[in-house]
Amino acid sequence: MALDVTGRYRYPSPDQRWLDQRTEDVIDPDQPIIDPHHHLWVQDGAPYLLDQIRADTEDGHRIVATVFVEAHYGYSGDGPAHLAPVGETAKVAAIAADGRKHRAAARIAEAIVARADLTLGDRVRDVLDAHALAAGGALRGIRHSVSNDPAFPDGIVVRPAPAGLLGDARYREGLRALAAAGLSYDAMLYSGQIGELTAMARALPDLAIVLDHVGCVLGVGPYEHAAPEQFARWRRDMVELAACPNVGVKVGGFGMIITGARWHEAALPPTSQMLADSWRPWVESCIELFGARRCMFESNFPVDKAMVSYRTLWNAFKRLARQASDDERHALFAGTAARTYRITDPAPGLRP
Repeated sequence: MALDVTGRYRYPSPDQRWLDQRTEDVIDPDQPIIDPHHHLWVQDGAPYLLDQIRADTEDGHRIVATVFVEAHYGYSGDGPAHLAPVGETAKVAAIAADGRKHRAAARIAEAIVARADLTLGDRVRDVLDAHALAAGGALRGIRHSVSNDPAFPDGIVVRPAPAGLLGDARYREGLRALAAAGLSYDAMLYSGQIGELTAMARALPDLAIVLDHVGCVLGVGPYEHAAPEQFARWRRDMVELAACPNVGVKVGGFGMIITGARWHEAALPPTSQMLADSWRPWVESCIELFGARRCMFESNFPVDKAMVSYRTLWNAFKRLARQASDDERHALFAGTAARTYRITDPAPGLRP
């Protein structure tokens, strides 16, 4: 796995020619999908903006809307530092408007999860107001990563957040400001921190919380050969977290290199059946513990695109949901995301 000069892991760049070596037929093409987690950015000179996400979302599956999640793209270069992330929201809102203008099949960035420094405490309200104005009605939540693992004091992909933020008084004051504003909180952390999230969720029962990437279970460094132990600890902690009714889970992110994914090193990309077999214990545990009404499948593109094409990824999720009822499938693919991020439900006849 590639490390940069800081000793941190780098996400591999997607290789479209490699991905194109396998092309599957779309499973259940009429299934409506809201993709609740993707990014837009330019990384290492390669854009993943409107044209690129349209190519993915219009590749066979019925993607009706998407949720953009902050990714440090297009920050403002002038003005107060705490308002710099508002520049990203403004650029994403412009991309969403351009998608509507050019009649994209999916409503790109129908909802926006922006970045705000929650250690500002109650003063974060000014940042939330600025995001809301820039988003043009699309602001739904905030993500301020707390990712920290003691085995990686210098970070894994990016620099670590300070330890213990979820229990910090000022950070919690910022979280209360989110709840007061009617916004949700996307929790980006590593699986060793799930217990901290549970304590926070119990302390702030009025805050709607979404756990990103099933808690991002690490599979590199000292965790590279500890999959059984990692799974056992993760499941124990998820049992406790699932008892908090204000917490939902984004089911995906399995293609992040820090989870130990190495599909990109093979001669051919994985099939959806291979992915479904690999992801099944994690997916079935989430649905068992939280129920379909609190789970939503996510793409995490373009990060996961290094390992799998958009078409194959959603085929894998559809394989994993084959035994679910119609109501459960609707929740997993669209209903939970629609309710969480206040997006028009694409199949209102089904119970989300």
